[in-house]
Amino acid sequence: MKRQLINPPDTQALYDQLHFSQAARVGDLIWVSGQVGIDRDTLRPAVGMETQTRLAFEGVKNVLETAGAGLADIVELTTYHTDLRGDMGEFTKVKDEYLPDRYPAWTAVGITQLAHPELLVEIRVVAMASSRDA
Repeated sequence: MKRQLINPPDTQALYDQLHFSQAARVGDLIWVSGQVGIDRDTLRPAVGMETQTRLAFEGVKNVLETAGAGLADIVELTTYHTDLRGDMGEFTKVKDEYLPDRYPAWTAVGITQLAHPELLVEIRVVAMASSRDA
């Protein structure tokens, strides 16, 4: 099978500058790179866990749609939190809006830092493009 790199048009600069793809697809499997809560207008981390989580899930959604899939196709969710216990309530509230059923396997990891000091959460997923029919 052939590997396809997935980079929505609005993320091409990241690919060019930082040398990574937003996702890679092989067959029906899609591995989405970590998405964070960056405000696309200011290019700065948003304020607060709820807003950062929404922006990160919107990033995941955008990448999956570019790859020919959607949020319902997520089979594995991995999240990285700078305050795992303190922010989990806000995070879970937003997560459940984006993933209201057909819950994927999920691993939440507490970490000391992300790429930018103001980032609170990073979300990466694995999806299977044809999973809705399974």
